[in-house]
Amino acid sequence: MKRNLALWLGLLTFALLPALAQAPSKPMGKIHGHITMMTGIPANAGTVSLSTDNGQTAKFAFQVTATGDYAGQANPGTYMAIYREADVAVGKITDSFEDVKISLDRDLQLDFDMTRKEFINKLSPAEKKELEELKAKNADAMKSNAVVKALNADIKMVVQDIKDADGAQDAALKELGASPTRSELAAKVAEIKTAKFTDVETIMLKDTQVRQDVSALWIYLGLAQLGLQKYDDAAATYKKAITLESAVKPPKKPEPSILGQANAGLGEIYARAGKVPEAVEAYDTAAAANPESASLYLTNESVIFSQMGNADAQVVAADKAIKIDPTQAFPYYIKGQGLIQKAEIDTKTGKMILPPGCEEAYEKYLELAPTGRYAADVKGILAEAVQTHSSSFGTKSKKK
Repeated sequence: MKRNLALWLGLLTFALLPALAQAPSKPMGKIHGHITMMTGIPANAGTVSLSTDNGQTAKFAFQVTATGDYAGQANPGTYMAIYREADVAVGKITDSFEDVKISLDRDLQLDFDMTRKEFINKLSPAEKKELEELKAKNADAMKSNAVVKALNADIKMVVQDIKDADGAQDAALKELGASPTRSELAAKVAEIKTAKFTDVETIMLKDTQVRQDVSALWIYLGLAQLGLQKYDDAAATYKKAITLESAVKPPKKPEPSILGQANAGLGEIYARAGKVPEAVEAYDTAAAANPESASLYLTNESVIFSQMGNADAQVVAADKAIKIDPTQAFPYYIKGQGLIQKAEIDTKTGKMILPPGCEEAYEKYLELAPTGRYAADVKGILAEAVQTHSSSFGTKSKKK
């Protein structure tokens, strides 16, 4: 009768059989071992039993663990040791050894290694062919698992490098000690960021060639290239991530965070290149692709335009961020910083005359973050400006 080879390969997880109970009445000897299936992987279930009637009944039986191990006790004597997989029919045997001696003075190790030559030689030609095919599939799976494991380890390092780059300011202050000059601090921050982003780029250039189809790897590479100011490289990388993610087929769906991050990255590149319409479109696309992070993308857009000296685009982006989430304080501050560029000086009082909306933006920031990072600066600005309406944060005068 042809044996069911597939059942021997340990590729599926089955319910474990309950251990057979014995009530020992004599001193017991010990036995233990490991089960290796024909493909070379451990068994994950089944039983090892000791029989004195060629396997028809079990005197003692021991459960095989999910890692392929078993252990137990038996009365001293000579037995036939039998391994049966969890779903093998009654009376059928997966593997066996005869003349197994249990004694009181030792813990017998008996391994069922079904890769041994004697076992394989008993298979039919068809079973041997099936075994070779399954071994090849297992080898491919193990290789794939090894690649995934290596990629996950790399991603863990990359995430830490990016985190370290984000914390470069604090790290630089700690390294430089008390009262560094502005130029010293800026140089040290740049040094730390360059080192971290270079590590990320090196790792991701390697990994994107190993798995060119994983869009998340391209996102990490784009972040590194953007941090290193390699804008042309970063733009090409982000576009690659968008192409990959947009091409996924049902039942899979494009990952919003991938599309959001890639488009936001393109938005920053365009903004730094002075391509305002393209930057605005890219940031808006990022917000639409990943609504959960829309406020963050648009706030970052406002910051980048601020760095580029485009106050009008800065204010527009801040307003979009505020509209999406009016509970966040920082967009009000960055909006006020954009509007104040158009402030005038009152020739009579020497105070600033804030443009429409600026005072309100600053006051809203203080309402939401009264002890925030920029609270002192904002209070100072309002105190030195001509007030257009009553305010609890500045003087209560009226513009004439």
